[in-house]
Amino acid sequence: MAMQTVFLTVIYFVIIPVAIQLSIAALLIFFGKRKSRDLDNSSLNFNELYVVDYTCLPPRQSCKARDGKEIIYRHYPAGADTVLILLHGSGWHSQYLLPLAKSISDDGLAAVYTPDLRGHGLTPERRGDVDYIDQLEDDLADFLIHIQDRHPNSKLILGGHSSGGGLAIRFAGSRYAEKIDAYLLLSPFLKYNAPTMRTNSGGWAHVHTARIIGLSMFNMMGIHRFDHLTAIEFNMPASAQDGTETLLYSHRLNTAYVPRHYKKDLAAIKQPVLVAVGECDDAFIAEQFESVMSPYTSVKVELLPEVSHMGIVVGPEVRLVVKAWLQKFNSNTF
Repeated sequence: MAMQTVFLTVIYFVIIPVAIQLSIAALLIFFGKRKSRDLDNSSLNFNELYVVDYTCLPPRQSCKARDGKEIIYRHYPAGADTVLILLHGSGWHSQYLLPLAKSISDDGLAAVYTPDLRGHGLTPERRGDVDYIDQLEDDLADFLIHIQDRHPNSKLILGGHSSGGGLAIRFAGSRYAEKIDAYLLLSPFLKYNAPTMRTNSGGWAHVHTARIIGLSMFNMMGIHRFDHLTAIEFNMPASAQDGTETLLYSHRLNTAYVPRHYKKDLAAIKQPVLVAVGECDDAFIAEQFESVMSPYTSVKVELLPEVSHMGIVVGPEVRLVVKAWLQKFNSNTF
């Protein structure tokens, strides 16, 4: 009789609640996908990306990740003992980083490497997807080994724009963080509901929130069977598309690309950090960055007047800010 009572208690307090959670998660996953909408013009301004002369792009190179797949990147050489790995944002690839990377390289401040993150680029194996949630971090760690082989004893800076900045922050909270000597964050993504966010990233992001909640519930229970499902779509106007964009992300790529817990990840950063944001950023609220980030890490925030979300990378204004910061970093005068 006592055993029967224990059995019924287990069913009541353990099995039934878990079954309810699974049912709720399943409903959210399979019925929580927002109806896709047609592309429109209520998105970010991409015009600045298409006035850039890309004819001087360095050739694409590659190295191997731990699973044998290729990591594609471009290299902007410089005779410096500093290396900057600069990560692109969501939806496209590293091509648009050319103006900033070339400026840093030409000034001899740092050799710059701009990888195309897994799931992105000209011909990715599976566009918009990775194999598991932590894979972008592992890819970066493997890429750093390749960089250190080419530049032994060099100081390493990890930088990124938008979601690329979010990935840099995620990396700072990972087991690989000791490899990095400084961080350069350009309009970094923190979290969908962080005070820095505009609604739907200014019209750029079409998030399947209910599905993400359901998949996250599954993940907390150790279930990753459905992580390939689409979690977010991006609203890139048709006029800005060239066939190399990545406008759908799986749940595992979407999760891999952002900070794990941005407050904890920021608190793990003991290295120098520069954050540059345009005051006219159409995805994020520039004035919020310092108050949101400074409680967790020592950060220098530069607000650039009349600069947009894309302009913070391709415009000339950011180059002087980055140059001054890199000069201080290289001379150890922080």
